[in-house]
Amino acid sequence: MTSLRKLGSSDLEVFPLSLGGNVFGWTADETRSFAVLDAYAAAGGNFLDTADSYSKWVEGNEGGESETIIGNWLRTRGNRDDIVVATKVSEHPAHQGLSAATIKAAADASLRRLGTDHIDLYYTHFDKPEVPVEEIIGALDELVRAGKVRHIAASNITPERLRESLEFSDREGLARYVALQPHYNLVSRDTYEGPLRDLASRAGLAAVPYFALAAGFLTGKYRPGATVDSPRAAGAARHLGTDRGPRVLAALDEIAAAHGVAVPTVALAWLAAQPTVAAPIASARTVEQLPALLGVADLVLTDEELTRLAAASA
Repeated sequence: MTSLRKLGSSDLEVFPLSLGGNVFGWTADETRSFAVLDAYAAAGGNFLDTADSYSKWVEGNEGGESETIIGNWLRTRGNRDDIVVATKVSEHPAHQGLSAATIKAAADASLRRLGTDHIDLYYTHFDKPEVPVEEIIGALDELVRAGKVRHIAASNITPERLRESLEFSDREGLARYVALQPHYNLVSRDTYEGPLRDLASRAGLAAVPYFALAAGFLTGKYRPGATVDSPRAAGAARHLGTDRGPRVLAALDEIAAAHGVAVPTVALAWLAAQPTVAAPIASARTVEQLPALLGVADLVLTDEELTRLAAASA
């Protein structure tokens, strides 16, 4: 059985791949989402990532569709205690921002959609610099004390604001961030490496990177002349026009062939081996896409392979 990883200073233990819920209610309807969730759980997966705003961008959606699907799945499978549920606040159309009142109302709405009495990991989705960290942390602490949230985390935050938040929590003895969700992958390293990662390391925070496969580019399906049917195709394919993109793909191809695994497995394994990273996030809209993601739990890259990928992505 795959070893679970401790999430920072928390008491949460998570599978080394966090299953992204952004596709639930978007490119995967409830039936297809249930199939993906079932297959992930059957493989030992226990770490789901969603947000109250998923998937508000789809015509006819209001936001919260992903949480609702996950909540329905948890209820029908009766496995809530086996799953670590992470969701986020600040971007739902009815609960914009990070004021204390918004955080509390959004958390209650997420709990209703998820059909549960607690959220395991609650992220501020996008930091709002106009709101004092004292107000944000104070509201999150109230949720923790009320038993509605087990642990808190941050996403899309500057090192300066993260430091302020941690210092306030420590000074006042309030709930403290245990994890960070940065944009981080083989073709986007400076979005995390540097001051943000250094602070996370010093503070004992776990990183749970999003865009772990660069919107699909690191799956290897984007090649010169290839046409990919995906709503994210334009964003992913732009990496082909850089020097780094083709270099990274070439290194991934060689290492994947040497191990007899899929390209995305190698890309995720590199990320999972980086300092502070507990579990990369990746999503699957079909069961067939899952094995290449789940393979990260079993693939250990050599130091030489890690170095080769780091050089290719420099």
